[in-house]
Amino acid sequence: MTYLFLVVGLLLLLGGAEFLVKGAAGLATRLGVSPFLIGLTLVGFGTSSPELVASLEGAFQGYPGIAVGNVVGSNIANILLILGIAGLVFPMTVDRGALKRDGAMLLIAAVAMVAACVYGALSREVGFGFLALLAVYLVYTCRADRKGQDGTAKLHAAEAEFLKPGRKMALFVEIVMALGGLVALVAGASLLVDSAVEIATAFGLSDSVIGLTLVAIGTSLPEVATSVLAAFRRKSDIAIGNVIGSNIFNVFGIAGTVAAVQPIPVPADIASFDIWVMAAASVLFLVFAWTGARIGRGEALLLLAGYGAYVTFLLQ
Repeated sequence: MTYLFLVVGLLLLLGGAEFLVKGAAGLATRLGVSPFLIGLTLVGFGTSSPELVASLEGAFQGYPGIAVGNVVGSNIANILLILGIAGLVFPMTVDRGALKRDGAMLLIAAVAMVAACVYGALSREVGFGFLALLAVYLVYTCRADRKGQDGTAKLHAAEAEFLKPGRKMALFVEIVMALGGLVALVAGASLLVDSAVEIATAFGLSDSVIGLTLVAIGTSLPEVATSVLAAFRRKSDIAIGNVIGSNIFNVFGIAGTVAAVQPIPVPADIASFDIWVMAAASVLFLVFAWTGARIGRGEALLLLAGYGAYVTFLLQ
């Protein structure tokens, strides 16, 4: 039954995120919210909603390894696993101009998360600091995109258009989708965390390892679906933009919210190893982004091999 609950939890997370994003995007469009703002917030951040509820669930249940490991593990998986899979589907070229600003914020987020882990705790002060940085980033991005200072505004608008429902829905349907998606996310996170802890206990694994692997991969399913679909449609900028937005929100939005609501210690094993893997993966991506490098099938295989080696190391 544990594995059945795990699968049900994952399906609820995936379906809940899908319904929440589409319902909320429809409501935002109806209220006159601009496409670039929808792309910036609801698409990149909305697909990270499973990580948010799963990390909160882990923190409230007293499993800091799941709460912190989910954030760190998801960021690692987003770059090494998801971009690796998307790159195998169709080679991607990183647009330096469109991703320059968000790439810089990704680096700041990685450095901030490393500092918090070295500090040893996601304290309430750290949480409010992360949320403040997220707010500053959103305000600055909105103003810059309205002025059309770079290609990022077009990227955010393209993300909104990419995930927009095929046909216009009634207001009632949009509300039901958004609320239903939220309920599914909460229920799915509870099932996922409970079953993951049982599996970890049965195999003698720590909650950190299960958070970094099983929970992180499970909560990253919306990003997998979005990025792979974008790769199939040869929209590499959307696949990459989705990963960047998710990684930024994972640190500032999710870790920030968890710390502000339920301060938790950072497990020593994550602080000593996994956070540095996340930092290295972030720097590797930025090398691609800022040099205009192409993520072809060779590079994609290297990313996947790196992720395979990382997971193998954790589970040995």
